Amino acid sequence: MKSICIQRNGGPEVLQPLHVDLPAPGPGQVRVRHTAVGVNFSDINVRNGGFYLGHGPGFPLVLGNEAAGVVEAVGANVLDFAVGERVAYAGTGGLFFQDTGAYAEQRNLPASCLIHLPEDVSDEQAAALLLKGLTAAVIVHRCHLPQPGDSILIHAAASGVGSLLAQWSSHLGATVIGTVGSEAKAGFARRHGVAHAILYRHEDFVAATLKLAPDGVAAVFDGVGRDTFIKSFDCLKPFGAAVNYGNASGPVPPVDIMLLAQKGCLALHRPGFGFWGATPSTRQSACDELFDLLRQGAIQPTVSHRFALDDAAQAHRTIEQGQAIGSVLLIP
Repeated sequence: MKSICIQRNGGPEVLQPLHVDLPAPGPGQVRVRHTAVGVNFSDINVRNGGFYLGHGPGFPLVLGNEAAGVVEAVGANVLDFAVGERVAYAGTGGLFFQDTGAYAEQRNLPASCLIHLPEDVSDEQAAALLLKGLTAAVIVHRCHLPQPGDSILIHAAASGVGSLLAQWSSHLGATVIGTVGSEAKAGFARRHGVAHAILYRHEDFVAATLKLAPDGVAAVFDGVGRDTFIKSFDCLKPFGAAVNYGNASGPVPPVDIMLLAQKGCLALHRPGFGFWGATPSTRQSACDELFDLLRQGAIQPTVSHRFALDDAAQAHRTIEQGQAIGSVLLIP
């Protein structure tokens, strides 16, 4: 069985193939043959070493948190899954930098982390949607629920999570302002829920946002981190919600809590998707909500790039160079 692992932290070049003999699934486990693997910026953060690996496993380390595929074998005491069924997962029950391993042809997984895929949801849709969609769900349901009359600022609005948040917020009646890095991404964002696109490389996003929403926005949804998050406080109306869910530009610097009062009694959130749908029943329910939104046309994951498993390094380069729009997949 081929996987893509790292033996040390570094750039995309540290991603290398690793062939291993996969044992039979143990009690409570299911062997899944992957058909589509989602690539996320968290994978890049773990590869770099960043601020996650100190809490994670040692080397060699296979990256990846989400995939879709087919059940190949089941271990003892597994009652809810059968050989041949289509399944998907986003995380394996721990934090997203723990128990990674989706960059692989096959994998043994706890049955408790799997969900059944409905017939009308493709493997690629599932791999592009689950982790990013569950991240969006915890923001919408636990941080700030967009409502009619709200203006919402979403950074990296053409990214995987950002585009889902934009679509979902627009579906709920909010007016979405989105920052993007190029005209092509601006066009994509406008087709996916963004009413006003700001090209942050060409204009100051704070001034541009306040021109569109003079009283400030109700919430900021930020997956960029260091370069945007604290600066975004100036865009919020009093009692607005500042939500950071990612660190594409690096971790957010420490925040003096007094700053929140000075900026208008802001609510500060740093959610983790793994706590949304933490049990098999709540996880399936959370994914069913995403599938229903997909059927309604309220959200639509977009796959801009597909790479062979062997080309995982190029997938990482594509994301890091800002070339991806929506989601990137590995196809084993």
